[in-house]
Amino acid sequence: MLVAAAGIAAAVAVATAAPGEPSGPPSDRGRLTKRTSFGGDISPKSVAASGTGLVFAQNMMYRHSVTVYDARRLRLRATIPDTVRLSRLGYPQFPGTQRGAPVEAAFSPDGRYAYVTNYSMYGPGFGPEGSDVCSPASGYDRSFVYRIRLDRLKIDAAYRVGAVPKVVAVTRDGRFVLVSNWCSYDLSVISTAKGRQVRRIPIGAYPRGIVVSPTKHAAYVAVMGGTDVIRVDLRTWRTRPLTIGAGPRALVLGPRGRYLFATLNAEGNVARLDLRTGAVRKVMTGRAPRSMAIAPDGRALYVVNYESGTVSKIRDSDMRVLQTVDACHHPIGITYEPVTRRVWVACYGGAVLVFDDR
Repeated sequence: MLVAAAGIAAAVAVATAAPGEPSGPPSDRGRLTKRTSFGGDISPKSVAASGTGLVFAQNMMYRHSVTVYDARRLRLRATIPDTVRLSRLGYPQFPGTQRGAPVEAAFSPDGRYAYVTNYSMYGPGFGPEGSDVCSPASGYDRSFVYRIRLDRLKIDAAYRVGAVPKVVAVTRDGRFVLVSNWCSYDLSVISTAKGRQVRRIPIGAYPRGIVVSPTKHAAYVAVMGGTDVIRVDLRTWRTRPLTIGAGPRALVLGPRGRYLFATLNAEGNVARLDLRTGAVRKVMTGRAPRSMAIAPDGRALYVVNYESGTVSKIRDSDMRVLQTVDACHHPIGITYEPVTRRVWVACYGGAVLVFDDR
């Protein structure tokens, strides 16, 4: 069921250099080589780098956990169960104990928190889990986003959003958390100051990837059920469609905010949209390109090809595939870890791979 709409993992990060990033050549001159892998009781849908030396893997309802890795020492740091008591987190209408299903993660600009979406909730007060084929009329329960404190690696807050939330992003000023609701066809806006959802913005069928502009007060949301990316003005909350190609899924922006990149699920391509001119350029990387990441210098993109079992590296200036390497069966998520200049890949079958890129 979940494979049909498989993850946009780590497609919500804007490329920014992290303190302590090691020196090295421009990212488009490096070569991917496998460094190590992690297994164990995991089934990762996505991986996301904090920018401060941690990598989170979201293990959905198959393992009901988030696993956290130390990127410098290349070891497991913690396993965080998705079990909560919502009544103790401000939702007294939900008695007893609930479990989530972690999908994607994003981090606050100050490095204090991770925000994790849950595909569905399980336990008292919740009905059947969501589905990858749905609409607002399907009647699925609204789900929750968890907040995890990075100093304690524990869930300390929850925010109710729409049905089957997928991707999450945080605005540059940390004021808002944005969440794409797959079955509600909209975008939840959480106020971090108020600790709750403050608005829902209609987007279209099957919203997924989200990215926040590094240079403007704007966010972009992929509409996987169509051919558009929706631009959301973060001051007025007005929206405007931008055509990019069939089935846009994962999104990243270059560090100067001019080029928007998307994996196109329905076409099997990766697209680059020039936000100044509207020109679109495309390249094929492999069968079923899914999640995508970008290096902090903006010179290289990294894409997992779900059906090909590979990772492709693309030079952003001319959209040329520089390298394609074997990964695993069904690579589903990818992130660039800037402290160590490594690329992390989530394999749906139960592994996380780490590649040097030097």
